[in-house]
Amino acid sequence: MEEDSVFFTDRSGRITSNPLLDQLPSYQSLLYRRKSSLTSTKRKGRLSSSGSLKYSVNTVNRLEERQKSQMEQRPIREFALPMAEKRRSKDQRLEKNQDLSSWTQWRQSTRRYLKRLRDDAQAFLSSMKLWRGDIHQIEGMFGTGILSYFSFLRFLVALNMIIFLLMFGFVMLPIIIVPYTSGNITYNQYDGSVCSIYPNTARRGLVIFHEHITDLLSGGGFLEQTYLFYGFYKVDKIHFPKGTYNLALAYLLATIGYLFLSLIWIVKRSATGFKRNLVQDEDRFQSFCNKIFTGWDFCITNENAAMLKRSSLLYELKTDLEEERIKQKIAGRTTKEKCRIYLLRIILNVFVVGVLAACFYSIYVATIFSQEAQMKSIKVHFIVDLIYEYLPSVVITLANFITPLLFSVIINYEDYSPAFEIRFTLMRCVFMRLTSIGVLLFSLWSQIVKCEEDPCVCGYHHKLYSCWETRVGQEMYKLSIFDFIIIVSVTIFVEFPRKLIVEHCQCGLAKWWGRQEFSIPQNVLEIVYGQTICWIGTFHCPMLPAICIIKYFFIFYIKKVSLIKNCRPATRPFRPSSSNFFFLGVLLIGLALACMPIAVSLAQINCSQACGPFVNYNTSWQVLPATISQMPEGAQKLLFALSSEAFAVSFFVVTCMAMFYVIALAGAHKRVINQLREQLVIEGRDKRFLIQKLCQAQKFRAVKSPMSKSQPRSPSGRGPSYHTSFSSNFSEAVFLAHSPPNSFTHV
Repeated sequence: MEEDSVFFTDRSGRITSNPLLDQLPSYQSLLYRRKSSLTSTKRKGRLSSSGSLKYSVNTVNRLEERQKSQMEQRPIREFALPMAEKRRSKDQRLEKNQDLSSWTQWRQSTRRYLKRLRDDAQAFLSSMKLWRGDIHQIEGMFGTGILSYFSFLRFLVALNMIIFLLMFGFVMLPIIIVPYTSGNITYNQYDGSVCSIYPNTARRGLVIFHEHITDLLSGGGFLEQTYLFYGFYKVDKIHFPKGTYNLALAYLLATIGYLFLSLIWIVKRSATGFKRNLVQDEDRFQSFCNKIFTGWDFCITNENAAMLKRSSLLYELKTDLEEERIKQKIAGRTTKEKCRIYLLRIILNVFVVGVLAACFYSIYVATIFSQEAQMKSIKVHFIVDLIYEYLPSVVITLANFITPLLFSVIINYEDYSPAFEIRFTLMRCVFMRLTSIGVLLFSLWSQIVKCEEDPCVCGYHHKLYSCWETRVGQEMYKLSIFDFIIIVSVTIFVEFPRKLIVEHCQCGLAKWWGRQEFSIPQNVLEIVYGQTICWIGTFHCPMLPAICIIKYFFIFYIKKVSLIKNCRPATRPFRPSSSNFFFLGVLLIGLALACMPIAVSLAQINCSQACGPFVNYNTSWQVLPATISQMPEGAQKLLFALSSEAFAVSFFVVTCMAMFYVIALAGAHKRVINQLREQLVIEGRDKRFLIQKLCQAQKFRAVKSPMSKSQPRSPSGRGPSYHTSFSSNFSEAVFLAHSPPNSFTHV
């Protein structure tokens, strides 16, 4: 037996070799890799060839047995077989089960029953999903790309529901059930100092009707002293017959809990998209093949959506070709052209930074002006007062509306590739939207911590902000309400009239303008912006998650109607896997940004001494060490050990080692994926080689067949001619090409 030969199993189960298969590209690449090995291992490889072949055959047998057992455990209804064949298979299984013991039969029947029960439960839970029918309708009309936006919206509704249940169950529910139980409430004791004075704005006597509308939109007036805001929770402890409930500690732990739960849930969902992106990291040739052969979305059932999908695929191919042209253009640039492009990019980025700085300064000035106007308590006019209330929200919305348009114009002069243009523009928009919230909070805190007297007795401006947590909650409440008003207004007063103009006006300008595009990234940035406001405002406004649930519920139907009636899908849609990962990545950035102001509120700024559950502490975080100090000594030692520097360093080292292991594992998986891709390429070359040999054999047979009807003999007279042996060898090669991959091995 030769060392370098290809073995395979024929129809009779014998292991044979074929010299034709030695010419396959895969076998030639195998020879090339084996030649690079050390010469001292040749004899060892020759001696172990038969053993390795036997090991490979045994491995194949074990795999076949495992697959056979798995096929036998599958339900018969899942097989694509005629009914008579299914009945025959069922009778065969029943005959086999008769030979089993009663215990084995009971285990198998129990396993089948539990599997059927699990499948029914999963089907029932799937049928109970929110907006299941609407999402299927959107999927059928516009495909899975736009479907990912509505699925993401449903995920945010579920996330806010969990956040609301946490705040309601640990903060609101204990206060609500006290009158119906034998417990009593201990309220915070105010010392009568200037810091504990909190004017009650809810008791204003008879007011004009439009002031109630102002209170409803601003969160002031009668809403300020309700469960909606932080200032209402003046409870220190709740005494039940079986124990005492510390509301301040529950408030702090619920805040930390919903942030941590949001982080875990987002990371868990984004891991799936990251793995798909890792697998789909493909070269340019595979990208073209995937778009041409597997780019069609078979969930589309609408004719117009099919035409749009066809146009989007053509646009993607044109974009890829444009990227290739730009790459060739970049490779051929001279030093002078490179200097010109880099200088232009620097100038444009400086201009972008200037625009962002101007927007942030405008937000700061508008916030200061709005706070000063509200503190004067001078009523001018209903509309003017409402403008003063919503001035920061209006400025933020205008900045978020103007800057994306400006960024899309600037990016055209920076000479980037089309794919990078989209990503870079989106990252600029993300930075603008999320940072504007931080600038608003910074403007509020600059007013809150500014003291008129020296030294600062309360630690904050108690004359203007006697309950500054409620003031911050009102700002977040107004941002959420105004964001919803803008979404509804744009749909009614912009998208719907634009659709009527395009449909009923035959002028060229209207045709060029076209219908509104449903841009998935921009719509996602809107709800991520709203969710970031919800995370920040939940500590100051515990009912804000419930408001966001109602808000997202209406946004879903508004966007659905707008998509079907007013808009058309974007020319370049996102793929579902990449879009899901992008959505969750931006949402994770929003969560990280939300944690920063909450951490400052908990640990840096002094608590209000006139409202809230943390009156007896300087900062909200102090309730945790105060509670730990009342625990038994063993629990204190354990908690102090967990918070010590030694444990922190050890935990950091272990986390780094785990992270390095995961990175190494991801690199190994990446190499395996690359090897599998190379194997697919080599298998394609093998098939092309076999097809070429088939064409040569057919031509050779067509030339030789008219010469003699009898079988020709070789010149030596000992066997058939080369044509016959070649045809026989080629038939075996074709059989090999159609055989399962595990039926042969390279030795």
